[in-house]
Amino acid sequence: MARITVEDCLRNIENRFILVHMASQRTRQLLKGASPLVAAPENREVVQSLREIAAGKVRLTEATITRLQERDILDAKS
Repeated sequence: MARITVEDCLRNIENRFILVHMASQRTRQLLKGASPLVAAPENREVVQSLREIAAGKVRLTEATITRLQERDILDAKS
């Protein structure tokens, strides 16, 4: 399978900090046994989470958006 890059993910998520936050959350979910959203059976969980983000399968929850806005990491109009 082709290599995944940060640039692939940044097409869907414009802020690198938010990308790291999303990837870490999704990686924890995968480590706890969540089902993968894209087929990549030989990848570690962190790579799997980046592939899912690049494919547009992972979104921020409303609670996470609110928390990021409170910390001035995400614009309130996003």
